[in-house]
Amino acid sequence: MSFSTPDQVLESLQWRYATKMFDASKKIPADTWKAIEESLVLTPSSFGMQPWKFFVITDDGIRQQLLEHSWKQTQVVDASHVVVLAIKKEVGESEVDRYMKSTAEIRQVEPESLEGFAKVIKGFLANPKLDIPTWAAKQVYIALGQLMTTAAMLGVDACPMEGFVPPKYDEILGLDKKGYASVLVCPLGYRSADDKYATTPKVRYPLSEVVEHLG
Repeated sequence: MSFSTPDQVLESLQWRYATKMFDASKKIPADTWKAIEESLVLTPSSFGMQPWKFFVITDDGIRQQLLEHSWKQTQVVDASHVVVLAIKKEVGESEVDRYMKSTAEIRQVEPESLEGFAKVIKGFLANPKLDIPTWAAKQVYIALGQLMTTAAMLGVDACPMEGFVPPKYDEILGLDKKGYASVLVCPLGYRSADDKYATTPKVRYPLSEVVEHLG
């Protein structure tokens, strides 16, 4: 197995930026997009519960409808693909049981051996102080980070967006009926040559102020 070098990783992350203008004529190749989707599947989550679903929008008509509820950010219509990152609105015992069943099958272990783990997760989710939508939304932000990093490593541009109207997105995409609620939007594709932000230097605090070694 080959891995990127430290220099290659940093070069990719220096290259990426929140793309303001996409070249609508350029589409992401199928094999590249498949890798991006697989990276979402591989995203880590609390307990491994994966309380999410990722909706990929490529239909021009639907994206035109979404534009009105995206603060007029044209990335949603010009990008090659648009990913709506959504949380599963209800996460309870049935979801834990499904996860345990999948774990037993994939790892080839007896379901009984997972009962203790299942009990811990169910106890966590049953805590009255836990706001499940907020917990699930935090997991979605992890997925966004994985999505953007993978895209950068593949030379694909992305723009993370909180600037949209979730209830309208949910209505247009029918997410509410599916049991999901949108949290984030991320258009992906290839930057336009006219996007001045592509060459604008990043504004970041120095490493010495952001990272501190303790011990």
